[in-house]
Amino acid sequence: MSELPVDAKERKAIPLASGVLDYFTAALIEIAKVSKAGNDQHNPGQPLHWARGKSTDHSDTMLRHFVERGTVDTDGIRHSAKMAWRALALLQEELEAAGAPVSRGSRVTTTGEKKSA
Repeated sequence: MSELPVDAKERKAIPLASGVLDYFTAALIEIAKVSKAGNDQHNPGQPLHWARGKSTDHSDTMLRHFVERGTVDTDGIRHSAKMAWRALALLQEELEAAGAPVSRGSRVTTTGEKKSA
């Protein structure tokens, strides 16, 4: 199931490349680095995926990184990038709670959360 509308006109009204990727290219690259580092830390040796049950306090963690914005964490990753990753995680979970499909990169964890490919 896709989050994109079926209607062609409605689909064209969602500028994924020109309205997001083209605006925030460097920022999204940094967020991808956060995903990779998190996977290496929490799921060593496994393919890249979001193991949702391993850290669920997105709001508090996001704000702790916000307090340290503009600096680099001990692992060499910017706190602002970690903050942005948490903001995206929070939004994704809100959208799923409102009926959006579970993200394709999510995996079941030991807490028995929903599974996507």
